[in-house]
Amino acid sequence: MIGFFFATLGSLFSVVNPLGAVPMYLTLTSDHPRPWREQMARKTALWFMLILVVFFFAGTWILEFFGISLNALRIAGGLIIVNSGYGLLNSKFKERRVTDDIEEEASVSEDISFTPMAMPMLSGPGSISLLIGLFAEQSTWDRRGLIVGVIAMMAVLIWLVLHFAPVLFRLLGRGGLAALSRIMGFLVMSIGIEMLISGVVSLVQAIWTR
Repeated sequence: MIGFFFATLGSLFSVVNPLGAVPMYLTLTSDHPRPWREQMARKTALWFMLILVVFFFAGTWILEFFGISLNALRIAGGLIIVNSGYGLLNSKFKERRVTDDIEEEASVSEDISFTPMAMPMLSGPGSISLLIGLFAEQSTWDRRGLIVGVIAMMAVLIWLVLHFAPVLFRLLGRGGLAALSRIMGFLVMSIGIEMLISGVVSLVQAIWTR
C-alpha cells in the first residue's frame, strides 16, 4: 500500500509539476503584499484538491454520460500527457497551459487562486484523465481512499512550493527550474506513453474478443 501511495504520488507530481508554476506565481503576485500571496498559495492548494477530488469521483459518471469508453479516455489522456511532457522538455510549460489572454486577465484580478493557478496551470486534462483512469482501475475503496490521500498530499506540496516560491527562485533561478522541468518532461512523457499503450492494448483486446 505504501509503495502504491508513493508511486501514485510520483506520477501525479510529475504530471502536475508545481515547480513549473513558480515563475508565473511570482509574476502575478510580485506587486502584492505577503499576506495576500500567502492567501493565494493556500487557496490555490485547496482549489486544486477540490477540483481533482470532484473529477476523481465524478469522472466515471461523466464518461458514461457522454458515452466515452475508458480506453478512449486512456488514449486521449495519454496523448495529452505526452504533449505536456514534450512542452516541458522544450521549456514551454506555461505556454502549453496558460494563454497570454488568461495571463493578462489574471494580472489585474483580485484572486488568481482558482484561475489561472489551480486550473489550468496545476490541474488540467492530463492530471484529470490520469485520476479518472486510476479510479476505474482500482475497484476497492481502500485503494481509492489512498488516491484521495495522494491528492491531499499533492495539495500540501503545492502549498509548500508556492509558499517558498521566492526562495526556490533565488536558489534555482529560471535555468534551474527549466532544467528540473525538462527532467519532469521526460517522466511525464513516459507516463503518457504508458497510459497510451494501455488504452490501445485494451481497445485491441476488446475488439478481438467480440
